Amino acid sequence: MAILQRIFQFYYQGFKNMTTGKTLWVIILLKLFVMFAILKVFFFPKYLDTHFSTNEEKANHVVNELIQNNKQ
Repeated sequence: MAILQRIFQFYYQGFKNMTTGKTLWVIILLKLFVMFAILKVFFFPKYLDTHFSTNEEKANHVVNELIQNNKQ
């Protein structure tokens, strides 16, 4: 267990003493938020929910699409 504490302390002290790195981490987190939260809403509509009513229909559609795309 002492090794886990030493590893944690190593990273904790490293992030704590960062100056420029903190700004870079903020930029990285903002980019991730934009990519996953905002772009998902606009570019990835809920296709399965609008075209199929049951989970079985959705699953069959996904399987058929995967098989068709794999053959090409």
